[in-house]
Amino acid sequence: MTTQSTIGSDRRKFLSQSLLAGGVAAWMSSGANTSLAQETAVKPKGGVVVPPSGKRILLSCKLSMIQSEANGHSLSLVERLKMAHQAGFDGVDFDEAGKFTVDQARSAVQESGVFCHNAINHEHWSKRLTSPNESERNAGVANIEHCIRVSHAIGGSGVLIVVGRGDDGSESEINDRARKEIKKLLPLAASLGQPILIENVWNKMHYDHDKPPEQLPTRFIEFVDSFTSPWVGMYYDIGNHWKYGQPRAWIQAFGHRCVKLDVKGFSRAKDKFVDITSPDDDVPWDEVRKGLDDIGWSGWTTAEVGGGDVQRLTIVRKQMEKAFGLEG
Repeated sequence: MTTQSTIGSDRRKFLSQSLLAGGVAAWMSSGANTSLAQETAVKPKGGVVVPPSGKRILLSCKLSMIQSEANGHSLSLVERLKMAHQAGFDGVDFDEAGKFTVDQARSAVQESGVFCHNAINHEHWSKRLTSPNESERNAGVANIEHCIRVSHAIGGSGVLIVVGRGDDGSESEINDRARKEIKKLLPLAASLGQPILIENVWNKMHYDHDKPPEQLPTRFIEFVDSFTSPWVGMYYDIGNHWKYGQPRAWIQAFGHRCVKLDVKGFSRAKDKFVDITSPDDDVPWDEVRKGLDDIGWSGWTTAEVGGGDVQRLTIVRKQMEKAFGLEG
């Protein structure tokens, strides 16, 4: 998702490189610039935006993957959401929630007709619920509250959070801090029907960062179960912990706790993030599919890789279809 700065740097480098690879020129040549105004997503009926029905596995991308400029001009939020629809995604994970008000987010979804299933505020890395600084924890709680309200307003079904960082204290200290802050959020989450979904990231929590595979998700499960609440679950990032454990075993152990999935490729051989199902990607996607079948899983899967224009996003969508056996 290694320290906060290291993983943040790795992700930003990976995303920025892929963004540049897509490029504005490719977006222009794809015809998206001229057709964007004419492109119409599935228009909401009665003001309600809904995703496609009847799909066991729904595909989405992060909003941050969608380019924000083309031909030297800024793209509106509505235009960016429509690009995800053009690329064939079923929806979008609204991972830039901190940049928009509740009304702005709701209006953009309504105008675009593109479903958004989740909200995230990436300040969870700096405003951590595990921080020994009370003001940072308070800011983190406020940020998550905003995400809960945004997700509810756009029709979503959860918020992804990174609870903190392992080097903020001892394991018992950071778990206790995070648990105390998350419990403050449960009444709002329950009242608006928005589960708080904890992502497994390279933050040195609930796994041993410096130990090799094959690790088990026991500590992660114990932390989630400690809330004894239906409003706390998991947003399992498959690529993040392929480095540390077998995804089928983790999925089997998670069971009902596994609510949503983040999707990226990772190479154990090269120890780096790569494109989904690319030649360098050694994630055992067949085992991932078996694991999901084992627990009868259905729901939202979200790409978290380098994005860009419609052409690049379409490639990512096709990669996801290959990974989950949805081709053809």
